[in-house]
Amino acid sequence: MKFVSKLKNIKKTTLSKEWATLNRIDYDYRFKNGEWKRLSRESYNRGNGAAILLYNSKKGTVILTRQFRMPIYEVNDQEGMSIEVCAGAIDNNDSALETIIRETEEEVGYRIKDAKQVLKAYTSPGALTEKMFLFIADYDESMKVAKGGGVESEDEEIEVLELQFSKAIEMIATGDIIDAKTIMLLQYVQINKILMI
Repeated sequence: MKFVSKLKNIKKTTLSKEWATLNRIDYDYRFKNGEWKRLSRESYNRGNGAAILLYNSKKGTVILTRQFRMPIYEVNDQEGMSIEVCAGAIDNNDSALETIIRETEEEVGYRIKDAKQVLKAYTSPGALTEKMFLFIADYDESMKVAKGGGVESEDEEIEVLELQFSKAIEMIATGDIIDAKTIMLLQYVQINKILMI
């Protein structure tokens, strides 16, 4: 059975178009028992994104960022600052690679020429349309061209962190790193033995 045969009468209603687009989607869905049910879901569309873990294979370090995130503060006011890999939204005309090269320089001050895409993932497919393109790249001090910190016109205030890879892995276990894309990239590097702890 083609999946499209399980859906009909799809109606999309835009609820908000502020920072991104929030839609309510009403649709009929056919279950395995043949029964059709009318369902309603909300879908938040902010486009796709790209993220990168910079690692230094000689020093055994990684570059991460720390910045304030209102959504996690909203649900738990003990949290708010998030430690993450460098990341950004993909603009309409840019590729994921072009995006992450630009974001790397803006956020952490390193100018890279290339990066390796290692994963693609939806971080919350029940609510978000965003697909993340996840990259890794080796860095060294010769690539440092600016202090980083983000783009002032975009109201970014980003702290750049250089950590031992072993410390970053430990921070997953302690709950200091709670961002999904960051955990995925750190564990990718760990599983594939790109850096040794």
